[in-house]
Amino acid sequence: MIYNGSCHCKAVTFQVEAPEEIDTVDCNCSICTKTGFLHLIVQKNKFTLLTGKNNITTYTFNTGVAQHYFCTTCGIKPFYIPRSNPDGFDVNVRCLDDQPDTINISKFDGEHWEDHAHTLAHKSK
Repeated sequence: MIYNGSCHCKAVTFQVEAPEEIDTVDCNCSICTKTGFLHLIVQKNKFTLLTGKNNITTYTFNTGVAQHYFCTTCGIKPFYIPRSNPDGFDVNVRCLDDQPDTINISKFDGEHWEDHAHTLAHKSK
């Protein structure tokens, strides 16, 4: 299935290819908790930025590997390149304009990321 997504103001729009039934990850790390991010990690070729390339700013911290992309107008983070899967994209399911009928949510202990990151490494393969 192709899902359309966007930031709040729609300056940044994208498409992502994912199954009809989506498996997501709910992380308890500080950035995911504060931004309300619900993770859908996909291969890079399953993600297409449609509009807003010039309306995105990047935030990095810690190792600098993860590239957190925010809309410069509304501040929403609709997707990013995750440290656990730098060869993929991580889409915020809450930013999909077309919500899937079934969303399976599993918890991830991001507060102890180093101990658990290996459980996510296969997501963009």
